[in-house]
Amino acid sequence: MSLSLDVLGGITAEQFLAEYWQKKPLLVRNAMPEIAGLLEPDDVMELALEENVTARLIKQKDRDPNQWSVKTSPLLKADFQKMPKLWTLLVQAVDHYSFDLSELWKKFAFIPQWRRDDIMVSYAPQGGSVGQHFDFYDVFLVQGYGHRRWQLGQMCDAETELVPGQPLKLLPEMDVNFDEVLAPGDLLYVPPGLSHYGVAEDDCLTFSFGFRMPNVSDMMDRVGDKFSENEVLRNPLTDIIRYQISAAGEVTGNELEYLKGKIMEHLHNSNVLEDAIMSLMSEPKYEENIPEAEEIGTGDLEEALDQGYSLMLEPASRLLYTKEDSETLFWANGEGICISEAFTAKLKQIADGERVLLDEDFADEDMLEDVAELLNDSVLMLVPPAEEE
Repeated sequence: MSLSLDVLGGITAEQFLAEYWQKKPLLVRNAMPEIAGLLEPDDVMELALEENVTARLIKQKDRDPNQWSVKTSPLLKADFQKMPKLWTLLVQAVDHYSFDLSELWKKFAFIPQWRRDDIMVSYAPQGGSVGQHFDFYDVFLVQGYGHRRWQLGQMCDAETELVPGQPLKLLPEMDVNFDEVLAPGDLLYVPPGLSHYGVAEDDCLTFSFGFRMPNVSDMMDRVGDKFSENEVLRNPLTDIIRYQISAAGEVTGNELEYLKGKIMEHLHNSNVLEDAIMSLMSEPKYEENIPEAEEIGTGDLEEALDQGYSLMLEPASRLLYTKEDSETLFWANGEGICISEAFTAKLKQIADGERVLLDEDFADEDMLEDVAELLNDSVLMLVPPAEEE
């Protein structure tokens, strides 16, 4: 029997996925009380000025609020001088900088890790917004500080008309059928394509837990990259025997079918397709956020055994796996990785979001070499033992 989840307002994950996911919105009051006060506006302002942070500063003109401007990172202190009355600051991938926030992904463990985009935070003073719009991804909007009024409207798609001449993809109007103010801890799920409009009631922070599916174009690009890396495939194909003389300008049906067949033959190679898809899915969205690791060796790890250290996934990295028959294959940050069989079970736990204690189970030399390599590549990170109170 499935458990009901507080984050979903007491319904089960199965019920949410069947009735709401990509279909209709869900409002849950006090769904995530632990997010309240996790960050304050000053924290977000400081983070936006950091060198590698991806951020956008959105302003509306005082004389004409329908005229918008967008400044993208890097942002400077000077960008925040002479501010208009209405403005919003968006900072991407805040989960890469806050372990407490990153831990909250576990609230949505019923959605696979490979679907995660990032956690964006939106800060705005009273009246600030990013206008009426829609997105092509699933998002859980969680209020962390202050209050924001949300209006929801009609479903939109790629053909939906947008306001011309603005730096944002804004909707000219919305058919409002939902109008609620979210307080700290409240959650609103918005499916892809549903128009929405959030306006700050006071100084407020809203966290957006975004989930996205890949598109066929990107996957085909990655398949093409994998084929182009194969030197054997650069050799010309064996010519086919012409069964009849054809016109000089014609490619016969037999010839075309032969060429198409050769492409399909390689597309049916499941290993190439799997590697292409998994390398794309495991690619970090914000690679610049992955910290440079301090070099560590197996000797250092041997000394750390049973000292209370644990291993976890570096928040900016991605680690995924597939299971085929009795074999488990791993991909990390866009590359397939090879590890010892002894480390497989532990690494699966880490990929699933768990912390794994570095204890006597890691005494195996091959396992320690695997751990050292993944630590040095900043796929994993070593968490020191909690200080005694």
